[in-house]
Amino acid sequence: MTAERPSGRPVVVGITGASGSVLAMATIELLLGLRVPVISMASPAARMVWSEEMEESFGEAIERWAGMGDFVHLAIGDMRASVASGTFPTAGMAVVPCSMATAAAIAHGHSDNLLRRAADVTIKEGRPLVVVPRETPLSVIHLRNLATLAGAGATVIPPEPAFYLRQETTEQVVDYVAHRTALALGVMESLPEHMRYGGPRGAS
Repeated sequence: MTAERPSGRPVVVGITGASGSVLAMATIELLLGLRVPVISMASPAARMVWSEEMEESFGEAIERWAGMGDFVHLAIGDMRASVASGTFPTAGMAVVPCSMATAAAIAHGHSDNLLRRAADVTIKEGRPLVVVPRETPLSVIHLRNLATLAGAGATVIPPEPAFYLRQETTEQVVDYVAHRTALALGVMESLPEHMRYGGPRGAS
């Protein structure tokens, strides 16, 4: 059984235009399943990528998430939104998937939209920030920007399979990354047993 740490404070989830829309979907649905409130925002590029990669439209996903729990979606251009201020309490933020453009902007303090501003606020307030970068190969520029984010306290979680778990499907890898993200945010005490080294294999 998954160990939970329900929180009244919301987790902010920023979705960018990197490939890997399914990672955002899995993360949001896991958080809502853990009864963690979610505030999301998506870049125009994220919506474009979503339409190419997912069977469900982004608008349909928003409606479905709203029916799953405490969920709010904000326009990325709304710089007057609550999460633009450090006085609004959150449990942290995940940028998933995170494009290299967004990683660079956050690393250098370019808060030119609500997503990047929310990440900037998360760093300056000392709250958990998780970045799930989607790019390969990584150039030295990408690596330096990710290192800067890690140096500022962010947790960088590349969406890689846990080979020791003998994961056989994309869905298993995506679910694992979503759980690692929730763990890094502090809204879970531990990973489910089947996602730990030495745990039972083949569980879903």
